[in-house]
Amino acid sequence: MSGRLDQYRLFWREFRQTFETTGAVAPSGRALCRELARHVTGNGQPRRVLEVGPGTGVVTDQIIARLGPEDTLDLVELNDRFVELLRQRLAEEPSWQAVAERVQIHHKPVQDLSAETPYDAIVSGLPLNNFPADLVAEILAKLHELAADGATLSFFEYVAVRKAKALVSRGDQRRRLLGIETHISNARKQWGCGRRCILANLPPAWVHHLRFGG
Repeated sequence: MSGRLDQYRLFWREFRQTFETTGAVAPSGRALCRELARHVTGNGQPRRVLEVGPGTGVVTDQIIARLGPEDTLDLVELNDRFVELLRQRLAEEPSWQAVAERVQIHHKPVQDLSAETPYDAIVSGLPLNNFPADLVAEILAKLHELAADGATLSFFEYVAVRKAKALVSRGDQRRRLLGIETHISNARKQWGCGRRCILANLPPAWVHHLRFGG
């Protein structure tokens, strides 16, 4: 499989079949991808970069474009079809081939990832609003564990979607959404270093940037 149209077709098929872990009807737009990759650019020192939930690799394109000559990139993806596509892109696309020796794909949930050396920049495309609140807390804690002192974490959520759903939901669903709101708000209060609203995306999205310690 090659070409942008094929990637959109795959994304749409996975959205229909595995919405809980795909979480969007289309890959992120270019402006959103650029903002998510904002903190990947380093200071000339070798850096370790982690992307969680790369999907078809649209954000990965922006990350690869910002990698320094000695930087490494780890991709963590759970979806079988997306993993197959990512491996194919590494083997076939020139920009990906140029960094293939410094890229490793981990076919597993991020909770199972271990790293002897922590990461300097983390980008997450996980659809946190689709998960149980306890799982969101677990994922955020794991990303903190994987981060070096002073490392950044960039992730996104669609504008007003969670709050709007919480207003019309009841029972367990409302408690789940309010729990997610609490976990993300607490993370932003403790480590937030900026956020940006990307209107040129379908739908519009907030990109949150955190900086751990440092």
